[in-house]
Amino acid sequence: MGRLYRAFRIAWISLRYRLDSLIPLDRLPFALVLLMRLNPAQLFPMKNYTRGERLRLALEELGPIFTKFGQMLSTRRDLLPPDVADELRKLQDQVPPFPAAQAKATIEKALGMSVEEAFAEFESEALASASVAQVHAATLHTGEKVVVKVIRPGVEKVIKKDVQLLYMLAHLVLRLVPDARRLHPVAVVADYEVSLMDELDLQKEAANTSQLKRNFLNSPLLYVPSIHWPFTRRNLMVQERIYGVPIAEVETIKAHQVNMKKLAERGVEIFFTQVFRDNFFHADMHPGNIFLDTSKPESPRYIAIDCGIVGSLSVEDQNYLARNLLAFFKQDYHEVARLHIESGWVGEGTRANEFAAAIRAVCEPIFEKPLKDISFGQVLLGLFQTARRFNMEVQPQLVLLQKTLLNIEGLGRQLYPELDLWTTAKPFLENWMKQRVGPRGILKKAQEKLPDWLELVPELPQLAHEGLSQLGNWQKDQQAQRLVLTELKNEMAKNRRRNGQLLIGSLLLGLALVTGLGDYLLPLLEGEWQPWVVGGVGLLILLRR
Repeated sequence: MGRLYRAFRIAWISLRYRLDSLIPLDRLPFALVLLMRLNPAQLFPMKNYTRGERLRLALEELGPIFTKFGQMLSTRRDLLPPDVADELRKLQDQVPPFPAAQAKATIEKALGMSVEEAFAEFESEALASASVAQVHAATLHTGEKVVVKVIRPGVEKVIKKDVQLLYMLAHLVLRLVPDARRLHPVAVVADYEVSLMDELDLQKEAANTSQLKRNFLNSPLLYVPSIHWPFTRRNLMVQERIYGVPIAEVETIKAHQVNMKKLAERGVEIFFTQVFRDNFFHADMHPGNIFLDTSKPESPRYIAIDCGIVGSLSVEDQNYLARNLLAFFKQDYHEVARLHIESGWVGEGTRANEFAAAIRAVCEPIFEKPLKDISFGQVLLGLFQTARRFNMEVQPQLVLLQKTLLNIEGLGRQLYPELDLWTTAKPFLENWMKQRVGPRGILKKAQEKLPDWLELVPELPQLAHEGLSQLGNWQKDQQAQRLVLTELKNEMAKNRRRNGQLLIGSLLLGLALVTGLGDYLLPLLEGEWQPWVVGGVGLLILLRR
């Protein structure tokens, strides 16, 4: 019942803001155009908002999941009209805040003390507000400037309802669209649910932030603020306040004479470092979560916040991904095809040469082009058609990474459209592979394992004794098994002999009876054959069994 009510509410809000008017009718088939013309939404008056405002307000009212979708769209200005992109950008940190009184009540309940006891200063007006939480500026009694992040009241209940609706839609798609099975919609929703639930736990976000800070400690590429753990709870987090230029304010960044080429290249390097060196990547890198330290324009450093959603890959997926990307950068499509088949990412029986030719046809036109000259819409469409043709299955564990790649690519397009993504990423991956599987990598792994091996040295005699004891027990078990097998074979031989005796005895006894009967009927044979001797031998054989 709750899901039906939620579905009705979504439909109602969509009608109220006339989102149907945003659909380009000239791109739809005639039947759908006719359906849209007969749409009862036509009876609703168009609100006095621009199309971008109507979309933004509808997404805000629909709740966190829809707001996040709008945030992701806002990073792809190449896919949206400028006026719509500008409005959706407000979803990154300008969602209407909830009342300060509610925020203070949440803080006091979580900490077990008043706001005045916890902070020397606390600003009631929200510094920023997003779909899941909002942030207030504050000062600790020690004088440190901090921000206080508070989860929106009741947001978890709304998210759970929306996730259940997504599950319902995923199962519906599986039933109605046969080709959807390879897309694993239910598994994708399940992964998305885990990410959303993690984002509601600010203690997990604080732990993620601390981990990311350790990974880039003293790095010129990325700065991550510190967490104040004594004031952090599941629905409350206090961290160091950062000062920087929002990455979306491109004109302000240029006014600081920042080296835009280096800035874009460092963004790519940060992403690949997180994915391959650390296997721990920030998976919510929309512009509202990224700032820039402009104090050194020729050596700009990123500042990352909001680590509620992070991702990691298995060792196998990490290796396959790196080798796939390297083969892709080298335009070795046969290797790409071979790796996809080996990893099981495409259907059984796929021919490597056919798959390689299909990938080449899609990807070859985009090489050696800057981002501004690449039509990713055409590339994605071509890759989707290729995936469908070869029954390529969506890998749910890679969906979070693909979402992050979209964010990074959209950010790079805004900062420095001339960026050559392939030239920037290829050397990093080649170096990573050398460190991973080259002589240095093998030596490094051996050095890392050496302390563990040395710890085992004092235990070697005991381990050797235990190993020899186990070997002795194994030998005894093998000997016992051999004895059992020998006895079994002997018993089987005896049974075969007994069965043979039974057969011979029965034959002799039968022959005696037949012969005796013949002697009785044919007196001519009397004296030449003595059946009682034969019968006696047969009976003796039977009795010996």
